[in-house]
Formats: sequence, structure tokens, C-alpha cells
Amino acid sequence: MLDLKSLAVGYRNTRGVVLSGIDLSAAPGDFICILGRNGSGKSTLMRTIAGLQPSLNGIATLDGEDIASMRPATRARRIAVVLTERQFNPGLRVEDVIALARQPFTGWQGGLADTDRAAIGDAVAITGVEPFLRRFFSDLSDGERQRVMIARALAQTPHLMVLDEITAFLDLPSRVEIMALLRAQAREKRQIVLLSSHDLDLSLQLSDSVWLLDGAGGFSVGTPDVLSGSGAVGRAFDTDGIRYSASLGRFEITTSEDVGRSGRAGWAFR
Repeated sequence: MLDLKSLAVGYRNTRGVVLSGIDLSAAPGDFICILGRNGSGKSTLMRTIAGLQPSLNGIATLDGEDIASMRPATRARRIAVVLTERQFNPGLRVEDVIALARQPFTGWQGGLADTDRAAIGDAVAITGVEPFLRRFFSDLSDGERQRVMIARALAQTPHLMVLDEITAFLDLPSRVEIMALLRAQAREKRQIVLLSSHDLDLSLQLSDSVWLLDGAGGFSVGTPDVLSGSGAVGRAFDTDGIRYSASLGRFEITTSEDVGRSGRAGWAFR
């Protein structure tokens, strides 16, 4: 289980608290999407859950153990993280980047055992990165790099995966494929997957649960249907130019002329 108890996240400077009073939990097999506009606190929340920055209050535990207090090697065996920033030596090949996922499980010599090779092989097959295993990571396109980082996270065989905007550089078919395989992976391997995304349509279709940040320090939690029907999605994302239609399950572009004439948008998009 992942448990967040009275968690407050933010920065000990002028930015201060971003989100507070968070009491949430996630069970093995859950595929959860964290949604919100830019600046709503998605990345800050995810970095805090992953133990990459300290909380301002409260605690995040995984299997009953405080994540922030875990030894780095223990955390690396249990939590896989893919953030928007990626830093790797330009001399590393793709196969090396993925193999690094097994470092927390190897001995002091760093040799790969059969179990390590099996985990790497499964991750490579699932994500379809085999055609460029021998290429240098730095030579890949943004979309290819994202696939490699997802493969690396899967090869880590974690209890919890924390994935921040991992579909940002993928085309639509690839976004659907990756999100669907992550949902399947969560259920098959009994892993918890937390994924932040700006792809609202796909997230509402594929997630088991949504953690929705409203940008004003508040959040709503529920199934996609519940949050859509309650108006929470609209409150988080509506602007003067777009409105979320719960009945249609999509955003509609609005203009002042259209709203004045019919009270709703003249065009729609997905």
C-alpha cells in the first residue's frame, strides 16, 4: 500500500506550501492519473512521494515504511521514477541505460544474474525498444528516449512507479499504447502506478482513479466518471476559451459570440 497521511508538499522558501492536508492511499494494481493545469503542484507532489524532496508536513509510506527515511538502495528497489528531466552520460547505449535499473539488485561487482536479465528482457519486449538497443541514448529522438526510460522503470520491477509527463513527446498511437501497457502492467504485476499527464482525454478513459489538482491548493479524488459528472474536471480546467462537457466527455472551444447566442461552444475537439 501507498499511504499519504496529512501530507503537505512545497518549498521552504517564498514559494511555501503548494498542497496540504493530503490523506490518500493506493493499493497494488492501481493505475492512478494525477491531473491539473501547469503550476498546480503535480510534479512537486510526485517528487515528494518518490522521496526526492522532503515534505513540509506529514508522511508518505510504502508498505508501512516511511519513504523519506528509506535507505537509497531500498528506495531504488521499491520505487521507479521517470521525471521530465533526464540526465545520462552521452556515451551510454540504450541497453546500458536499461541495465542500470538492475543496479540496486546486483552485488558489489555489478554483475547481472539470470533474474536481472529476465527483467530487462521483459521490459525491452513490452516497450518495443529492441530495434535501438545498440544506439547511443543521446542519439535518440525525444519519443524514443521516453520509451527507453519507461523500459528502464519496468526493468526495475518496483512496487511503485512514479511517472511525470512520460507521454509528452509521444504521438497519439504511442501515448495510447504506453498508457494501456502501464495499466496492464499494474494489474498483472500488482504494482502501483502514479502517472501525471496533460492528456486529459486518455487519462479519463484509462485510469482507475484520478487525483485532480485544482490549481488553488485543493484536490479531488475519484473515478473518472465521478469527477467528470460532479463538475470537478470543469472547475479545474475551464477557461474563457474552453469548457469541459461532462455529457460529451470532451472539451469544447467557446467564443463570446457563441456563448451569448447558445450558452455553449460552437466547436469541439478531443
